[in-house]
Amino acid sequence: MIQMNGETMYHIGLNREQGAAFCLLTGDPGRVESVARLLERPRFVTQNREYVTWEGYIGEERVLAVSHGIGGPSTAICAEELILCGAKTLIRIGTCGGMALAVQGGDLVAASSAIRMDGTSREYMPLEFPAAADFAVTAALAEAARQLKLPCHIGVVQCKDSFYGQHSPESMATAPELTAKWQAWIQGGCLASEMESAALFIVAAVRGVRAGCILQTIWNQERVKAGLPDRRCRQPEQAAAVAVQALSLLIASQNQEESTEDHSRLPQ
Repeated sequence: MIQMNGETMYHIGLNREQGAAFCLLTGDPGRVESVARLLERPRFVTQNREYVTWEGYIGEERVLAVSHGIGGPSTAICAEELILCGAKTLIRIGTCGGMALAVQGGDLVAASSAIRMDGTSREYMPLEFPAAADFAVTAALAEAARQLKLPCHIGVVQCKDSFYGQHSPESMATAPELTAKWQAWIQGGCLASEMESAALFIVAAVRGVRAGCILQTIWNQERVKAGLPDRRCRQPEQAAAVAVQALSLLIASQNQEESTEDHSRLPQ
């Protein structure tokens, strides 16, 4: 893996001294500040290209909020460089389109794994290797949603590279393949569709860190197609609140483990 020798990261504009073990990621640079303001002592750090970084605290633990842009390539770059700066836990806060009829607009989806219809993850691992979220991070997201009394589905999401390949598959030369696979994913119980989780999960697996993903459903085209009522949700505020609460749980768990280890080292 490339080493930057303490220099500023080429894309995200951070150096190792500015890094943090816990990071919240969101696609839209315009959402980073609102995510950071859910933390204590939020402060703007830097911006380069699509990568905007703020910092804040959960107790004494410094946390970064960073935008990763749209799609696998920019997400992988963001994750790689944050890891070089010391990141150990990455949680993506994003939006998705519902696929399973049970998922309504506004509902939360915690991605336990992702269907790898992207291109980026294939340059890290063969397709046979699953894009899976870290179990502890996913469990923390589910518990955070429960504590906040927010509806949250947990399961598989579809991760793609082409937004319009999903929304206008009939206009593509690959229409038969796209349509057949979409129906297969639904038959297999896929909850929702988005564009970044597979790359994030695979990068995390290869680099040996933890990653999770919490998504807010914008709408569900399958519910509309079936003539079912469906809400519209434009911004992932609830997903951000769940991610921050999940980080609080993970940090508390880490502190407890460290305290237990320190106690076990004391002379008996």
